[in-house]
Amino acid sequence: MSDKLRVTIDREECILCGICYEDCPEVFVEGPDEGLSQIVPEYQVNDDPATGEVPPGLEECVRLAAEDCPVEIIHVEEL
Repeated sequence: MSDKLRVTIDREECILCGICYEDCPEVFVEGPDEGLSQIVPEYQVNDDPATGEVPPGLEECVRLAAEDCPVEIIHVEEL
């Protein structure tokens, strides 16, 4: 099992449904400016709201959020 997961969001395709931050609020939040989904600042890579590295223990909710996204814009890969 990998130590971390890389999570990316195609934010320009976000439809503002909120499912990702309902499924996994530890990792996803509503962006303060435009309302698009983003990675919480704690897990962002290079202050990029669309890219994050998630520690062990959050894999299940991250994968659930990706599966539940109606427009399939959340991508998860093992590092």
